[in-house]
Amino acid sequence: MSDFDYRAIDDVIHSRVRLAIMSYLASARSSEFTALKKVLQVSDGNLSTHLKKLEDHEYIKVEKDFVGKKPQTTIEITPTGDAAFKAYVEGIAAMLGT
Repeated sequence: MSDFDYRAIDDVIHSRVRLAIMSYLASARSSEFTALKKVLQVSDGNLSTHLKKLEDHEYIKVEKDFVGKKPQTTIEITPTGDAAFKAYVEGIAAMLGT
């Protein structure tokens, strides 16, 4: 049995939707809001709520621009978020004994 403390798991990432966001961004590095919403199959409001929590912890950066006259929101994983996600994955692996 591992001596891993389950309380060390990052609760900010440990939500299903936030875990999916971080998993996707860890690979893709960035995504447009609509594309991320489509991949995760969540509502605008649900995605926005989870993005806000990740942004508040500086795990992601959200940029809002206009392309032509259309608004476009881009989400990008930050170095802090990248490190937190790697630590989260390593923590889960340690807890599972892998």
